[in-house]
Amino acid sequence: MELGELLTYARDKYGIEEEHKWTNFPGFSVLCHPETGKWVALLIRQWDTDSGTEIQHCDLKCGLPGFLTWMRPWIGDPVRMTGDNWVGISFTRETEPATVFRLFDRAIANGNPPGATIVIEAKPSTAHRIWQDTVLPFTEALTGMKKSGPPEKLRQMRRLYEYGRDNAEVRAKNFYRQGKFMEDYTDDYPWEEDFVCYYPTYHDMTTRQLRGYFSWRTDVRKGCFYPISTSAAYLYIYELLNGIGADTPGDALTKLKEFEAGYLDAGLGDPRMQSNLRRWMLDLAVVGGLPAETARQYADPELMRRDQTLGVLRRPSGHSDEEVFSALIEWGGKKYGETPVMKTDAERGRRLFSEAWRFAAAGYTKGGRDLFTLCFGLPPRRRYEPFSNAVYFRQSEEPDCIYRINECRIYTCEGGEWSVSAFEKLYFDRERLQGFLHQTDLMLRRYLKTGRYLKEKAEDVWASPYIAQAIEKDRQAVLEAARPKITLDLDGLDKIRRDALTTQNSLLTEEERGLAGQGEMNSFSAAAGAESDIDQPGAFGQPFPAYEAPAGPGSVPSAGNAEFIPPSGPSGRQEAVQPVSPPATDLSLDAVHLQILRTLLSGSPVDTIIRDNRLMPSIVADAINEALFDEIGDTVVSCDDDTLSLVEDYKEDLVNILGG
Repeated sequence: MELGELLTYARDKYGIEEEHKWTNFPGFSVLCHPETGKWVALLIRQWDTDSGTEIQHCDLKCGLPGFLTWMRPWIGDPVRMTGDNWVGISFTRETEPATVFRLFDRAIANGNPPGATIVIEAKPSTAHRIWQDTVLPFTEALTGMKKSGPPEKLRQMRRLYEYGRDNAEVRAKNFYRQGKFMEDYTDDYPWEEDFVCYYPTYHDMTTRQLRGYFSWRTDVRKGCFYPISTSAAYLYIYELLNGIGADTPGDALTKLKEFEAGYLDAGLGDPRMQSNLRRWMLDLAVVGGLPAETARQYADPELMRRDQTLGVLRRPSGHSDEEVFSALIEWGGKKYGETPVMKTDAERGRRLFSEAWRFAAAGYTKGGRDLFTLCFGLPPRRRYEPFSNAVYFRQSEEPDCIYRINECRIYTCEGGEWSVSAFEKLYFDRERLQGFLHQTDLMLRRYLKTGRYLKEKAEDVWASPYIAQAIEKDRQAVLEAARPKITLDLDGLDKIRRDALTTQNSLLTEEERGLAGQGEMNSFSAAAGAESDIDQPGAFGQPFPAYEAPAGPGSVPSAGNAEFIPPSGPSGRQEAVQPVSPPATDLSLDAVHLQILRTLLSGSPVDTIIRDNRLMPSIVADAINEALFDEIGDTVVSCDDDTLSLVEDYKEDLVNILGG
């Protein structure tokens, strides 16, 4: 570091210019306090003939505590000044600019008590570097300061800075104190600076930078956005996070959203600022106790989507088939969205997969844990630090509270310490979930007769009872839908009868009405004697003929006067029908094709059967393959040069289908 860097820092931040007070000693100069005019630094430049370089040194009045705190090899006793408050700084390659600047800030903050005396050499000695001292009086004429300087408000703000241990907490506290003091300050000064600083605060800015920033902030509050350095833009965000320029957390969040839209979305700021801003907006919603819907707007969308799918699987009864199935394939594997079950009937497949999960989630337990917990574990609890990576001053300890951003992510504050509980992928047992989906796919393929059957795994059979419940529910729904629905409107029929009777009566003549009345009386009399008329003769006065069963052997019951004759063969005797063992699965094949299929399965030739029945081998193969396609989903019998053969991979399946 060179002495010129300190001069630039003093000029930019405090408006202090180097003053050469001794014409006979051009290598000596002073820096004076901008308000009191008292010396805070003595600058010394001497030429070293031995090394051929200029030796740069500074006596700085930063106080003995500062000297002890910032002990470095290039910090030592003062060269020309006397007193416990003065330290000496040598400017070399090892000198740290940040440390020198902080010590200079201390010197400005401490001021300068009266009675200081400086002793300057009359002539340097290159051999032994012995200084000959000349006492110079301390007068106002030598320490006069410029009348022009920063606005009084900025001077007062700088005096509010409390020096102490230089850590994040102290810097945040000073930032908050100065920010509240400058909360309503406005200025009209152009921003023409290049300000770069990590975790920037007002204390890190020069007077011109401060005036330019407060002028920019004045325009931003009016809705006028224009470019400024990224560090200065972060300063505005820090203000709102600390409630500087905002009445409530909700008001601060609204203004941060306006800044995001007017500045970042307009392409004026650093794109990396967006992720930090979003995280801090979420923290502000959580710590400020704003509605969970508001907090979810600023959380990571992918994180919220995954939480939502876990919430669906945790309580599937309150969600649609589409939501449950999407959540299942999200964590169990996308391939289950492309199975033959889904390709055949996607809507029915989603319903069956979802119903199977609902039954299993409600009924399956192991070791006291339900299926969801077995698959996804319990949400671990870890420490949560709101507003990390920001200059934030915690004004008071938040009360104990529980903040649920969603069902699967919960923030808790206990004793002023925040924590968050959320499901972590590290603790997921995805093999169990994938086993459930494999067993479901296996059973649904058999139930719906789609695609090639899967092989069952012994470790997945625990899911079978719950999948069977879903299948049975679907089967009952299909039967109910197939049953014809007849709806009778009894009230409507009664009205139709009344209307028809009214219409009929209106069309009768007087004579017809009289006859109709007499007919009604006769009908009433007939009804009264109905019981005694049961044994009376028929309609023409003749008794009903009695039924006589035919006599003799071989007689059979008859219906009415028609005699029932059982079927018989050529000999006149009834022939018995011999039962044929059907296949285990209903196939649309006749006896000949079944005989050919069984013969092929036994390994015997089928040429004789095909020739005796006058069949073509290729047509026989097509017929068998078409009949078995719903069961196997692939070619079972191949025909090469009019020779039929079975595909080896499906022999075991054919044994099960044909019943052994």
